[in-house]
Amino acid sequence: MASYQYIIKDAKGIRVEGSLKANSMDEAIDKLTKEGNIIIKVKPAAEGKFKDRVSMFDKIMLAFYKLRTGVRLKTLVFFTRQLSTMFSAGLTIEKAITNLEKEEKSKKFSKVLKKISDDIKKGFSLSEAMEQHPGVFNPLYISLVKAGEVSGTLHTILDELAEYLEKIEDTKRKVWSALSYPIFIIFFLAVVVWGLFYFIIPMFAGVYESFNAELPGPTMAAIAVSTLVRENIFFTFMIILGFLMAFALFYLSDRGKFIVDSIILRFPVIGNLMENSIMSKFARTFSILMFAGVPIMETMELVQNVVQNAVVEKAVRNSRKMVKEGYTVAGAFKKTKIFPAILLQLMSTGEETGDMDTLLRRGAEFHQKLVDSVIERLTSLIEPILIILMAGMVGYIIIIIYLPIFNLGLAMTSGMK
Repeated sequence: MASYQYIIKDAKGIRVEGSLKANSMDEAIDKLTKEGNIIIKVKPAAEGKFKDRVSMFDKIMLAFYKLRTGVRLKTLVFFTRQLSTMFSAGLTIEKAITNLEKEEKSKKFSKVLKKISDDIKKGFSLSEAMEQHPGVFNPLYISLVKAGEVSGTLHTILDELAEYLEKIEDTKRKVWSALSYPIFIIFFLAVVVWGLFYFIIPMFAGVYESFNAELPGPTMAAIAVSTLVRENIFFTFMIILGFLMAFALFYLSDRGKFIVDSIILRFPVIGNLMENSIMSKFARTFSILMFAGVPIMETMELVQNVVQNAVVEKAVRNSRKMVKEGYTVAGAFKKTKIFPAILLQLMSTGEETGDMDTLLRRGAEFHQKLVDSVIERLTSLIEPILIILMAGMVGYIIIIIYLPIFNLGLAMTSGMK
């Protein structure tokens, strides 16, 4: 049985908080209503079970959970935009979600919307219903919806949230479009090199062996590698798979993620691209949370979980501690030496004028333009560089293969003696 926390008003109208055990949420609600209580809130006691745990096992389970229950960002963007439009047009949240659930093509997301609709009918607020699906709606999304419900500006928040998600999705698409080509070329080069070692080099090795000739060192090394690949293909595959799994586990660790993310940020061009993309997301997230009226400490905590880079996460976490100690927001971020001067200046001005959300939005647009600029430069540079790399690698292997043929007459003479 699972544990559920509840807030109710009993038959005398007295507010009561407590917990009970039940096999399901519906059973917990039935138990409470049978006693004549009015339910204010019911939620699983284990809600947020992944939030404070940092063990490797929990991180792996969380990754699988999100993979199993998550939906594409594009789907979430469309849902938020449609929900905002319907709610602004005068439909109730329940009616709007019911309509979207009927039109949703994704079966996984359709089930989520059906559950949210049922929970709202039971008296849950929209944010409380969304909290039951952490794989779909992250803490940022839920906090913004909750802020909109409390302030009575849910329609405005939903519209801002839809625009925010569209910008994030657009930035993500641009970054991946810039990186997809080099990733494809590198993968293709790996396949070509494997094909040369597995099929081509053994053919030449048989010819050279028939001459019983002494081969150059590079050619002998290539033949040895080819033999190793052909005779131990399963073992080679397991080594590669083990390496990838070890890297994945290393990246899941706090130390490993920090090291890898630090290296990525130091890469020429690509590091600049990732840095500007992160800063654009950071500023845009900070802006929309401030616009929604989320308290500054909660805003910083949510931003920390959104940037998805261990180096920047650590900087935000340290800044949050300094703000607690009495630093200004801009002053705390400045001491980390991670954030660019323009964002720090906008924060400082925003604190003085009380218009931080607008200024940070401008900062996000500035860094978005830098992302676009880097992508254009990367696109123009990466293609010739990768072509030269691929040609050089394949050419080097071919030269190694044909090196003995350049002195074939000497090899044949040597073999006849």
